[in-house]
Amino acid sequence: MRVTFCQGVLAVAITANLLILFYILRLQQRVLRRHRDHAQPGSRQQLAPLKPGVTILIREFEDFENYVPDVVRSFVRQSPEVPVVVAADRLPYPPLALPGAPHVQMLILKPAPDQPASASRLEAHLRTEYVALVPDGAKADATFQLERMLEELKAGQGKAEMVAAPVHSLTPLQCLNLKVSLKRWTAEYSAAPPSSTVCTALRGEAVVLLRTKDLFNLSVPLAKPLLTSLFIQASLRGWAVRILDLSFSAVHRPLFTSSHNQWKADNLAKASRLQLFQDFGIKRVILEDGKEQWFGCSKETPRCFGTIHDDTPEYLYQDRWTPPCCLRALRETAKYVINILETSGVRYWLEGGTLLGAARHQDIIPWDYDVDLGIYLEDIPNCELLRNADSGSVVDERGFVWEKAIEGDFYRVQYSEHNHLHVDLWPFYPKNGLMTKDTWMEHRQDVEFPEHFLKPLVPIPFAGFLALAPNDYRSFLELKFGEGVIENPEYPNPALKRMEKGN
Repeated sequence: MRVTFCQGVLAVAITANLLILFYILRLQQRVLRRHRDHAQPGSRQQLAPLKPGVTILIREFEDFENYVPDVVRSFVRQSPEVPVVVAADRLPYPPLALPGAPHVQMLILKPAPDQPASASRLEAHLRTEYVALVPDGAKADATFQLERMLEELKAGQGKAEMVAAPVHSLTPLQCLNLKVSLKRWTAEYSAAPPSSTVCTALRGEAVVLLRTKDLFNLSVPLAKPLLTSLFIQASLRGWAVRILDLSFSAVHRPLFTSSHNQWKADNLAKASRLQLFQDFGIKRVILEDGKEQWFGCSKETPRCFGTIHDDTPEYLYQDRWTPPCCLRALRETAKYVINILETSGVRYWLEGGTLLGAARHQDIIPWDYDVDLGIYLEDIPNCELLRNADSGSVVDERGFVWEKAIEGDFYRVQYSEHNHLHVDLWPFYPKNGLMTKDTWMEHRQDVEFPEHFLKPLVPIPFAGFLALAPNDYRSFLELKFGEGVIENPEYPNPALKRMEKGN
């Protein structure tokens, strides 16, 4: 069989196409294999072990006025090879005139889309066994300062996880004790004894030295304000700090040369503090002088939690109790409503879980989310606000909202139009010697009870004032909840969330 010229050309073309296709397939496989190998966790480049020494870490400073270059130069002048990391959320502007040395690095914490993940990771830049957190304006005066701090930290191992040296300022460094309860959303500061040098928090400016691995083990190692964040996280881990009898001088005092810059810095510090407490879920701060600061809800904001499902608020799933700002609002609302009822001649009593809280805590149950009061149905006409609520929501002169509840035949008084923390008023009426009502909510405690519990009503301490309660409240509560309910606390729906022992 003879092969024509055209058939030969066609055969060569087919062979060439097959070779090209084979080459492309091999190339694709190679690229895919390389990509897969790169994506495997095991192929990620491992960081080298930490090496001996101390790294200077400068985190807090203001772009518009700072002394960071002077601070860096002072430490490099004393120890020319000391590593320095200046960390900022974004590239500072105006730019910092840092010394042009390879061991002085600028770390931008905000990831950039054209940079590898390691570029914004503290662990990739901080490679010594120890780290000194240095505030803006601090000045190294001698080589022995860092060496002495390092010696003291090593010598005090097991007693304090950090050592601190004050920076000269008009306000002396204070040694404080800090207790943080995430369950109660609270941080409480108290003054340490005057002679104490070991505590759990500091007030003032200081250079703080700690192990790098301890810094890395913090949830948010570089959150601002740096020392506030550090000591909150340290307190939760049981760490302590020891103040040393050495100090650092200041590059410049005051740190800001104009009142306008000081005002800007104060506002930014206040905003950082607010953001920190919001991120950490701290809504109440008790200062060492007893004053309180609140970072939760108010009359002008929504309450701290959303709609309740299955009688179990969302914070219980976070192993937390009712935010203190919400408890404060509930106490205020309850006291106000009870005063209105008393002056209007409406007979009332603490009901359900609210009475249980009074019996057990003389207060609202720490994980409760509303207040329940029983009232006599026949007394409702005595109260103008309740009468008017039958026709629609009423906002009174104090901003409380009175309304007929949409869930049934009862009344609700909300803290404000914005904040829906509330007191529920349940109308009961006597029938054949029992107190009954027209709306039942399928709660265990929502049952009829003998009227003799209300004759007479008796005062009981509740939420900082006296409120009225059934006369034999223990029997009343055991009728509704079961025997031993006062001594055996439990969450409202144990089938979904059960209280851990020891709470």
